Amino acid sequence: MTTTTPPAATALPADRGEQSAAAVAKRKLSSPWASLAAILIAVLWTLPTFGLLVSSFRPERAIKTTGWWTFFSNPTLTMDNYRDVLDSESGAGLGSYFVNSLVITIPSVIIPLTLATIAAYAFAWIKFPGRNILFLVIFALQIVPLQVTLIPLLTLYVDAGLANTFWTIWLSHSIFGLPLAIYLLHNFMREVPATLLEAARVDGAGHVAIFFRVLLPLLRPALAAFGIFQFLWVWNDLLVALTFAGGGDKVAPITVALANLSGTRGTAWHLLSAGAFVSIIVPVTIFLLLQRYFVRGLLAGSVKG
Repeated sequence: MTTTTPPAATALPADRGEQSAAAVAKRKLSSPWASLAAILIAVLWTLPTFGLLVSSFRPERAIKTTGWWTFFSNPTLTMDNYRDVLDSESGAGLGSYFVNSLVITIPSVIIPLTLATIAAYAFAWIKFPGRNILFLVIFALQIVPLQVTLIPLLTLYVDAGLANTFWTIWLSHSIFGLPLAIYLLHNFMREVPATLLEAARVDGAGHVAIFFRVLLPLLRPALAAFGIFQFLWVWNDLLVALTFAGGGDKVAPITVALANLSGTRGTAWHLLSAGAFVSIIVPVTIFLLLQRYFVRGLLAGSVKG
């Protein structure tokens, strides 16, 4: 007596439909028209920045009398614009502001990353009363507009004698970045298999050993992703810098100097173009060097199994 098994090809139509849909989507996205549209958008997006870059190396007279595209018919390069914009005696003096931005940005990234990593571990793997409610409150803090906190914080800093110091900017950026950092790192930690932590506990590891030896190596992509976000946010920030350090040039970042430069020397395009590229050289370098970690961090925890 022979038995027949039902054919396993009953799902073929659905599979073929899914494959055909994926093939159609791939064909549309990789079509010459889609590639042409992507190239056109990229050119239109980068063209103004390229023109600003060319202008930053042109002489002052050429910038004020001709368009940047005339550089190709009469190429003339000079570094005088960058010397003037960095010289504190005869120019805008962005050199000291550039150092201030570094002094502001590095601690403003390290402080929230350190505190958020520890807090995220506590919320993810340590049970304590009110954990869920407290985490919900921290998550809700992301909804609070940044602008409504500036005056109360400034009042606290003035009363504490911290006005016009680096501490005001460090603390402010750390406070504003902590809710998002805790939320992202908590979600990433929850994706780590519990069996991995249980195995570490069986081997005698406590919370400190698990945190430093097990979780931190796995958290590198997530830490790098948030670190890049926070670095770019702090470096390009103007509102917080104007509020807490606008009155003192000793602690003002380069964004404040550029704002003052555009306001007082609106016709000095040779200084504005050079100053713009002095300000973006660091964030562009950081992003290019850590790009692979940034992509890993964005995709971390998005696929399970």
